[in-house]
Amino acid sequence: MGEMSIVMAGSSGFLGTHLRSELERRGHRVTALVRRPTSLPDESTWDPAVGEVDAELIAAADVVVNLAGSPTLGNPHSKKWSTELRDSRVQTTETLARAVAAAPAPPYLVAGNAVAWSGDHGGALLTEAADTRGHTLMTEVCRVWQAAAQPAIDAGGRVVFLRTSPVMDRSSAPLQQLRLLFKGGLGGKLGNGRQHMPMISLRDWVGAAAFLVEHPTASGPVNMTCVETPTNAAFTKALAAALNRPSFAAVPAPLLKVATGRVSPELLGSVNTRPQALLDLGYAFADPDVEAVVATGLAASASTLEA
Repeated sequence: MGEMSIVMAGSSGFLGTHLRSELERRGHRVTALVRRPTSLPDESTWDPAVGEVDAELIAAADVVVNLAGSPTLGNPHSKKWSTELRDSRVQTTETLARAVAAAPAPPYLVAGNAVAWSGDHGGALLTEAADTRGHTLMTEVCRVWQAAAQPAIDAGGRVVFLRTSPVMDRSSAPLQQLRLLFKGGLGGKLGNGRQHMPMISLRDWVGAAAFLVEHPTASGPVNMTCVETPTNAAFTKALAAALNRPSFAAVPAPLLKVATGRVSPELLGSVNTRPQALLDLGYAFADPDVEAVVATGLAASASTLEA
């Protein structure tokens, strides 16, 4: 694969930082979209709140990647937080999709999204062909987030949607906090524990995202999840075993609902995903199941994050 010109939004975030490093390691040229004035050759100023981006930069790119969005961790009882959660994703995607659509030859758009798009399907196995159900906060955000890329599709552009699941790495949420809880002997399954809980290791998320950026024909939604999605109880058991800690009784569902407000359905809902698109395209997972994801996540950055 020769050098590609890649424009990336959200390159300073947790996933964006790792993906940018991997793409540059592979010999690609990455220009970061930033919201401050800049004269650096590998940065470009944009303002998605008003739809402003360098049209010539986008038109000259081989690939445009959008990982921008406000943090998904926040106060679930806050209207301001939930509004920013939605608007930051819709505005960035729409701005880039319109610029892609306006290009003489629309570049390939790799658009961030989340596995919550599917909604609660119980135990049913969900490939990318599954429908979207329910009206939880994140499911509704994911729908409008995906729809914001439509201008690029209408213009004949190729678009991939990264339906990202929680990325398990000890240097970030949620594993960072869960690890400390379990080490303190406070770990337990959520609700009845039977709900399926999608996840992926950091190295597989970065590997799969870079694989998709370089892929000549990938398009449509892609589940960024490990091959076998565990139940919450299975994840709890795997994490407790890896940390040599007991796994205690469940956190009752009513208590979770009070504590987490509008995001409680995401914790109690069941999304049994399978990354069929990645498997069909030939991506080889390093961490296909919960034991591997947990082991890799806990081992990551061990030299700098000893506790």
